[in-house]
Amino acid sequence: MDSYVGKRLDGRYEIREIIGVGGMAVVYKAYDNIDDRIVAIKILKEEFLANEEFRRRFKNESKAIAVLSHPNIVKVYDVSFGDRLQYIVMEYIEGITLKEYIEQQKVINWKEAVHFTTQILRALQHAHDKGIVHRDVKPQNIMLLQNGNIKVTDFGIARFSRGETRTMTESAIGSVHYISPEQARGEITDDKADIYSVGVVLYEMITGKLPFESDSAVSVAIMQLQNEAVHPRDINPQIPVGLEQITLRAMQKNTKDRYQSAAEMLLDLDEFKRNPAIKFDYSYFVDKDPTRFISQQEVAQVAAAPISTKSRMQPVQIEDEDEYDDDDTVQNKTLPILVGVASALLAVIILIIIFLALFTDIFKNDKIEVPDLLGKNYAEEVDSQKKYSDWKFEVKYVTSTDSKYQAGQICKQSPYGGSKAKKGSTIKLEVVSNGSQVEVPDTIGDELGAAKTLLTSSGFTNTKVVLEYTDDVDPGYVIQTEPAPGTKVDTNTTIIITVAAASKDDPNLVEVPFSVMGLNYNNNKEDVIEFFTSSGLKAPRVTEKDSKEPAGQVIEIPGYEKGDKVPKETAIEIIVSSGKAPSGTGTISFKLPASGTMKLEVYVANELYEAKTLRCDGSNYSLKITGSEGPKAVVCTLDGSTIYTCNINFTTDPATITDAKQYEIKVATEVTVPSVTGKTVAEAKAALTAAGFTNIKTSLADTDKVRFQVPFANTSKTTDTEITLS
Repeated sequence: MDSYVGKRLDGRYEIREIIGVGGMAVVYKAYDNIDDRIVAIKILKEEFLANEEFRRRFKNESKAIAVLSHPNIVKVYDVSFGDRLQYIVMEYIEGITLKEYIEQQKVINWKEAVHFTTQILRALQHAHDKGIVHRDVKPQNIMLLQNGNIKVTDFGIARFSRGETRTMTESAIGSVHYISPEQARGEITDDKADIYSVGVVLYEMITGKLPFESDSAVSVAIMQLQNEAVHPRDINPQIPVGLEQITLRAMQKNTKDRYQSAAEMLLDLDEFKRNPAIKFDYSYFVDKDPTRFISQQEVAQVAAAPISTKSRMQPVQIEDEDEYDDDDTVQNKTLPILVGVASALLAVIILIIIFLALFTDIFKNDKIEVPDLLGKNYAEEVDSQKKYSDWKFEVKYVTSTDSKYQAGQICKQSPYGGSKAKKGSTIKLEVVSNGSQVEVPDTIGDELGAAKTLLTSSGFTNTKVVLEYTDDVDPGYVIQTEPAPGTKVDTNTTIIITVAAASKDDPNLVEVPFSVMGLNYNNNKEDVIEFFTSSGLKAPRVTEKDSKEPAGQVIEIPGYEKGDKVPKETAIEIIVSSGKAPSGTGTISFKLPASGTMKLEVYVANELYEAKTLRCDGSNYSLKITGSEGPKAVVCTLDGSTIYTCNINFTTDPATITDAKQYEIKVATEVTVPSVTGKTVAEAKAALTAAGFTNIKTSLADTDKVRFQVPFANTSKTTDTEITLS
């Protein structure tokens, strides 16, 4: 896949980053330097440019969807039909997909689901009125804005794919859960196919489940054709009967039983919103033409029956065989034979497809969606998390110049989120470091234990040992390191040490004894040492590390994985718990207002950490906070008003600070109190108000004269100071 990040299209659109990947196109965030706005650009993948039919359809239908103008449809600003590059320029939307929202909420409240569905149907009705059928309605193609509004995207793209074969393949896996039965059969579809897809989307929102699920696209497609979905109320009894009826009517397999338009479905939704207890009188639940078994004799009769070449829909009335010439006789004999052969071939093809789907992996796709990890804290949110157990991670610590990423956060990943990759693949991550840059020492030729000691003393605490079977170097000695000696890297970087070994069956190689994990070194020192020495290894080097585990418990064997082998006489390091929760110190900083003296209160995890009086003069204020565990919420207030918040993770030192936010405190300005003695109360109020004072107290009538005022005249006070007239 070509990447256009950093390039400029037609001298106008500056491509900034990839924001989405689909089956046929890649979507980029870009800047339009002519109209001075951020846009989204969908660029068709190179493999589709070679298909002339596809290019023609893309050009014609891009012009068509550009005329769509509706508040619930993403706007199309521009299209390009170049020989080497074809793209659509669209409105850039700040939000998430409806699919992401469903995954977050699990089950969406039915009132909210109706609100979303209504907007989707309005968008589709507008498109259908223009003669455009979406054909790929699914939550992934629906954007949800923060205000609850819906934007439907990807209009017309699914239509272009008719240049491909109509055989159901795994390439349709992204949409097959939402396609209509007529689409699954490969038939030409109309706007009622979109109604079916809306029904599936509504079903998923109110139940949290898809109506049909299987391991392969073909299996799901067959379910769309043959199976009936479990009724929504059987999954979620809280769903009103009327809404279940609307959902199931939209999902009817026979297009005649389905809503005939988006407008018709909208009418029922409006009725339901006015009366959620309503029950609709639908007749489609009755099977008017039940399935029945056709015997072999009946099949033979159908195959032998003559078929008129003039009209296959009207019965043929044969009065006299002499009325037919020889050609008609030949046609009447040949057609049944051809029909029989074609039917037999079709049956064989269907049986082969079903066999391959059920008993082979040919239709199975072992690729799954890559999670979007950008901005996540690697140590807290990604590393060792069960939800990411399908992936391996290769981490590189870097110094980021992008201010939006804090120390510990992932600033780059490959492959990127939303793309597809095989389960178990490695995702390369770049993590913003809070360490320092140090030169990797030269340990080539050193014994493994000495090499690890030198690396540790240089600040590199993360090492991994890899064996290379060779006769050129003595077993147990370092062949190379990655990064190479002399390279300046962050101290958090994992140093991979390649150590020589004679052969895989080398009797001098022994397995690292991971059986010691969880043992308490303080209470079972001799037993732990015995695990190593009995295998021919040296007694382990013991390092203590802060941990919530009991003091002395073996919590880590750094640089090795279970099953790794090392040469005999190797000194292996083990990490034991100190029994103390990891602690660290972080420095917060924020700007003070220019407002004189104010009281600062700092709360860590809702407990008062520090309180002091500050002279607020508009300067920056810094404070060191020490703690353990985390992340913990930090809130700083001045005279009760929040000035700064953040989260601090004290398990690193220095502590990792994330989500820092500065707040503005509006401070009343100081002005001189005017003299109002001798004036009427009405005149005094007017003078004080004109000076900016808003808190004036008196028990006098407006015609009475002021004899005394507090505060006194010509003193400086803030405009919210209480002024008393007497």
